[in-house]
Amino acid sequence: MLEGLRETQERLRERGIPMIVRRGEPDAVIAAFGRDAAVIVVDDGYVRIERRWRGSAAAALECPLIEVATNVIVPVEAASPKEEYAAATLRPKIYGRLDDFLTPLKKTPLRVPSPAPGLESWDIDDTGAALARLDLDRKVGRVAAHRGGASEAEKRLRAFVGRKLAAYAEDRNDPAIDGLSGLGPYLHFGQISPLAVALAVKKGPAYGQAAFLEELIVRRELSFNFVRYNRAYDKFDGLPDWCRTTLLEHARDPRPAVYTRAELERAATHDPYWNAAQREMVLTGKMHGYMRMYWGKKILEWSASPRHAYRTALALNNAYELDGRDPNAFAGVAWTFGKHDRPWGRRPVFGTVRSMTAAGLRRKFDADAYVRKIDALGGA
Repeated sequence: MLEGLRETQERLRERGIPMIVRRGEPDAVIAAFGRDAAVIVVDDGYVRIERRWRGSAAAALECPLIEVATNVIVPVEAASPKEEYAAATLRPKIYGRLDDFLTPLKKTPLRVPSPAPGLESWDIDDTGAALARLDLDRKVGRVAAHRGGASEAEKRLRAFVGRKLAAYAEDRNDPAIDGLSGLGPYLHFGQISPLAVALAVKKGPAYGQAAFLEELIVRRELSFNFVRYNRAYDKFDGLPDWCRTTLLEHARDPRPAVYTRAELERAATHDPYWNAAQREMVLTGKMHGYMRMYWGKKILEWSASPRHAYRTALALNNAYELDGRDPNAFAGVAWTFGKHDRPWGRRPVFGTVRSMTAAGLRRKFDADAYVRKIDALGGA
């Protein structure tokens, strides 16, 4: 995040716009900083803490506070006024409005350069020194493979469109190969917009576009719909009634194994595929989407209760994923417990929630090659 802010500061400076960085609670800082402002413009925010920051700042300000939808292509309220059941119900609503919003932004030249305001700004030129002054969980270390900033995001986007997009429809569900865009962290931290990504993809190879845009637009914006309209989006109680009912009916079923959160965090289970997924997340700050589904399903299967499993999955995801605490993360965890899915055949522990097995992984892709890939990362 700091690397991205530093690059933004440099880009704005080149355009004659000063950027002031402050430390503190965003709502309090904005309210104090905006006392003499004519207008305040912020990005949209959907998770609970973002909504609280924006609402609190707006209440404290005398000038208007305008929220602009930048995190999605079709603004959430424009797509639907309610929580959608699944991608199938949101998809036609998204595509009904897509032509209105999937258009390039006009670049507006700055007519009057802003004078340096002479206000104190927190120094982020040295990101290492800035990080050292923050109160952080130091046990989660830096991921050397990722560097923040719009330039890095744009470079990854170009590489994806040029080298991976044509095979995306086939490669996306194979964790043993590198077929994904890797843009999740950059979308999460606002260092590239989904609009820029979609427009670049539409200029790339035709084959692969539909599969990628389904993930980027429909599936991703379904997660924003979820956190916008479901007040309990980060809790077991936010699941649909049928999910909670069936999981609680089977809460006392014997488990094949029960692991503590500490054991899961250390990847100390009997399952080499699950361990590899957990290690991938810790080592790289990312986990392949297909393995994240399996990872969450197994936490449900190996926990003393479904409520405990939900808390564990969300805590581990948000501690180690670079795009944790994102609508996509909350919806992804909820999906492993049945959200945005349908009832399946009844099974122990899962009830009618979809289950996943190690044998199913091996049928779908070379799961042992995935383990070797993560082992090599750990060795490096």
